[in-house]
Amino acid sequence: MKLKNLAIVGFSLLICLSTLAACGGGAQPAATQAPAAAAPTTAPAEQVKLRVLAGQSTTDSGIEDMIDAALAKKHPNIKLEWECVDWGTDFQPKMQVYMQSGLPDIMIGKAQDVSTYGGLGLLADLTGKAYLNEVLEASIPGVTLGGKVLGVTYNALYQGVYYNRKLFTENGWTAPDTIADLQKIIDAANAKGITPFASHMVDTWSIGNVTMQFAVNDVFTKTPDWGDQFRQSKVNFIDSAGYRACYEYNKLIFDNTWKDETFSLEQTSCDARMVQGKAAMKVSGSWSIQNFLDVDESFDFGIFPFPNQSGDSKLLFEPNITFMASAASPSLSAVDNVLDIITGDKALGVQIYDFTKTAPMIKGATPTFPNPSQADIDKYAAQGRIQDVNLGNNQLQWGGFQEENAKDIAEYLQGNISLDDALKASDARRANSKA
Repeated sequence: MKLKNLAIVGFSLLICLSTLAACGGGAQPAATQAPAAAAPTTAPAEQVKLRVLAGQSTTDSGIEDMIDAALAKKHPNIKLEWECVDWGTDFQPKMQVYMQSGLPDIMIGKAQDVSTYGGLGLLADLTGKAYLNEVLEASIPGVTLGGKVLGVTYNALYQGVYYNRKLFTENGWTAPDTIADLQKIIDAANAKGITPFASHMVDTWSIGNVTMQFAVNDVFTKTPDWGDQFRQSKVNFIDSAGYRACYEYNKLIFDNTWKDETFSLEQTSCDARMVQGKAAMKVSGSWSIQNFLDVDESFDFGIFPFPNQSGDSKLLFEPNITFMASAASPSLSAVDNVLDIITGDKALGVQIYDFTKTAPMIKGATPTFPNPSQADIDKYAAQGRIQDVNLGNNQLQWGGFQEENAKDIAEYLQGNISLDDALKASDARRANSKA
């Protein structure tokens, strides 16, 4: 704008000088001059505001600032208006509200949300977008529905039993493959005054998460379409030996943790106790790594799959942060620009992966944070003992089903209802198991 103003001022001065020369009475007439050419200008890019509903896990708060900074460098005209909520408790209710009033331009949830909302025709088709070439191919099937790619999975979490490697080494314990093996470690820990499991059952999402971990290995790997059969009334929770065992595993943990505190203890405090050697194990996911290392950056820990009835359980892999776009957004081209930054800015990727302590699903962005459990992950991967947890999550949706089951499990653990009551309650909400 400054150059343009100077050009206008200069042009005005030329006109004035010509006029003065013509009126000065000199013998020579004023020369006719062509108008001065205006300095070339570039029209400013249209300002675009995109609404973003971000369902965040405990590790994710703060990545919105990183994304804003990266976006501002390349597309300063695009502004993201963030609404950050807890994915486990608030994302699904918010989505239900926005389904009535109009979805945000961008939604950040889990890969399993693609199945829920993509099935309703609410998500934009991203098939063929150039930025998908930056995404690991392994993540594409989990966000593909009806042959259309409906999301971009950004990172992944591993789930299983984290263990204090020092305690295991000192006591000669090795990763168990069967429930009997696990029980031996539990008994030995109790005998030495070591709490076997760190647990924070005040968090309903944690109960729901570990229950699905159990179910993938005890139910879904045995009957891959169990959820579909459930909706067809071919199978039930009350009659399923596998699901009964899964609910009972919660009781095994509850009976071997801080029973008087687990329904009041917050996750960060629970994770800190694990690092401090007050517990030997914790059924959790990669979201605990950040808390572990915040307490002690040199903490040595490993991971193994929670054993199943048949002794062949697998370490679970969960696609986590997943970007989705509203099919009704009036600014899909701007959304594409955002997703291009998300997938293409490798420095941003490293920054986010290091911050969240998660595994990348974007090519060329290798995190640098220390992960003592990586050796165990590599071992199970080499053995073919890795399983995508969305095998179960895509069949039994979180909102209105898994989270409600978790509430009943909490009631069962506290003695307010029986195990059969909890299982029957799951059967009673069959219609809510899938959107």
